[in-house]
Amino acid sequence: MIASQDCLYISPEDYLAGERVSPIKHEYRDGEVYAMVGAKNSHVIIAGNIFALLRNHVRGSGCIAFISDTKVRIETTNSYYYPDVSISCDERDTRSLEDCIRFPVLIIEVLSPSTEGFDRGEKFADYRTLESLQEYVLIRQDRISVECYRRNSQGRWELYAYTEGQEIELASVNFSGAIASLYEDVPGILQN
Repeated sequence: MIASQDCLYISPEDYLAGERVSPIKHEYRDGEVYAMVGAKNSHVIIAGNIFALLRNHVRGSGCIAFISDTKVRIETTNSYYYPDVSISCDERDTRSLEDCIRFPVLIIEVLSPSTEGFDRGEKFADYRTLESLQEYVLIRQDRISVECYRRNSQGRWELYAYTEGQEIELASVNFSGAIASLYEDVPGILQN
């Protein structure tokens, strides 16, 4: 989330109106708008792989997987973000015709060098205010590494780290699968 930042306060309504006609995506955080930068092919492949796996997994369950063009609205922090993949099982999202969701159970970000600090820090802090959110997943694109932050029964976030040769588990949607499937077709990552 680094690029152009406007110094003037922009209302959420003005942001949304502009976003509907803009040729590029922007994230919004409490009156400030940030242009989204393009992603490397490895980023796009990983996001596509995890979306395809999860879309097929949740099909018919009442949950819907969303790809990076769907915003997540965080009312408590007055923010709109475009995660790489998100899943909502809440009818207020799954039956809505809006261009954002408000009640995700799972959010996944593929890390980029320019956004990693923000994804791990302030963005994660904002996401943690979503009562519906059960898991926040960070996927490295330069090596096989997945970090899953899962909210426990006491409301605390626990880290589950996965690396090469392991099965990842996403408890929020009852999914498990080989970590290698996330990195399929990413040049230079998997040794065949």
